[in-house]
Amino acid sequence: MHSTSHFVAATCAALLLLAATAQSAAAAQSGLQPGGKLIELDEDNWHLMLQGEWMIEFFAPWCPACKNLAPTWERFARVAKDVQVQVAKIDVTTSPSLSGRFFVTALPTIYHVKDGEFRQYRGARDGDALLYFVKKQQWQSIEPLSAWKKPDTTHMSVLSYFFKLSHTLKHTQKLFKDFNGRLQEEYGLPTWGSYALFAIATIFVGAALGLLLVCLVDFVYPPKKSQRQSFSESQDNLTEGLEDLATEEIEDDGEAEENDDEQRDSDEEEPEDDDEEEDSEEQAGDLATKEKEADSEPEKEEKPEPKQAGDAAPEKTEQVRKRKPRKGD
Repeated sequence: MHSTSHFVAATCAALLLLAATAQSAAAAQSGLQPGGKLIELDEDNWHLMLQGEWMIEFFAPWCPACKNLAPTWERFARVAKDVQVQVAKIDVTTSPSLSGRFFVTALPTIYHVKDGEFRQYRGARDGDALLYFVKKQQWQSIEPLSAWKKPDTTHMSVLSYFFKLSHTLKHTQKLFKDFNGRLQEEYGLPTWGSYALFAIATIFVGAALGLLLVCLVDFVYPPKKSQRQSFSESQDNLTEGLEDLATEEIEDDGEAEENDDEQRDSDEEEPEDDDEEEDSEEQAGDLATKEKEADSEPEKEEKPEPKQAGDAAPEKTEQVRKRKPRKGD
């Protein structure tokens, strides 16, 4: 009985030894040897990749292709130490800003980083190809990212904050749904009631943030002493301004009435002037008529008495003189 148990134990040990030997041979054949360590980077320590040579994988726990690559990536991390290459991985679900900083649009995404220069690896995703890529320095044939796409630039940092904000909003939306479900299930609150509650809370939070912003701006940029006045002073200044405005309007109305009176008087004086001109013209016409009559009287005395046929001539002259129109007419 003891011999049988010893035989079984020896057989198991031999099988385990053969399995370990086979695994070591396969690793030696493929160039994979133990000794390395897989590093996890996040939003706090990602600056470590800016020094030295790195191979970075962006993954997500829900990604099927990332799950298939995980064993190969761990083996590559163990052997990459021999070629002085650090191997790391970044979870985009916990570090969303890094996915925006590196502009990750597909998973998994692999980057090669060498002294601050970033290149995207697009080769095969097996251990041999990865090791050959870093060992033979095939990354030199790949064009590095341009300056405006480099993750350590200012504008990419701004983009990373937007990605982080988007992730925060999604998380907030999830919390809202969970809390809404609890209100409906545990407290029996209707759907419209929960939404009304959140609307009121949003209004109060917005008002509080607005007041905080105003106080902050007032603290950073305080108003000048000339601009600081109480509410009563401002009301007094407003009243004085309205009184001055009313006084100016009254004065303007008085001036307008005076101008109208002057215009009316001038219009009345114009006909009088016309009458005076007509009188003066009539007097001048009468004076000229009298002078002509005075000149014609001596001639009448010297001339003999005309015949009956010629008696009508003076009368005709007098009619002509009477019909002479005046200039004023």
